[in-house]
Amino acid sequence: MSREQQGEFSATTRGIRVSVRAFFLEDQSRPEEGHFVWAYKVRIENGGRETVQLLRRTWRITDALGRTQHVHGAGVVGEQPTLEPGDVFEYTSGTPLETPSGFMTGTYHMIRVDSGEALDVAIPTFSLDSPHQAGQVH
Repeated sequence: MSREQQGEFSATTRGIRVSVRAFFLEDQSRPEEGHFVWAYKVRIENGGRETVQLLRRTWRITDALGRTQHVHGAGVVGEQPTLEPGDVFEYTSGTPLETPSGFMTGTYHMIRVDSGEALDVAIPTFSLDSPHQAGQVH
């Protein structure tokens, strides 16, 4: 896992590179009510030699108090994209927390299209930071 530029996190698993950048959404947050919202933009690049398809995702979202929620689901943003070698798929999603900071990590569950072999691709751990926390924790 690497943090290449401020706010961007990336990880590569067997040629599949996942990069994530999170953005605090002040206009959708209500700090006085303990409601903090982030958007995150994900870029998935197939740098491998085989066509892959993203079937499912698993997220682990942890708030500043250490409370963790697990999210499982089919595909991403309603899609199960197929990426041929050299292809890129990007999407934006979001998450709310009850604390002004936290972090997310996860896994994309993919298959190699030709062989049907399962392939779990790491989503890098990335921080969810807002201007409402006492100091930058992550």
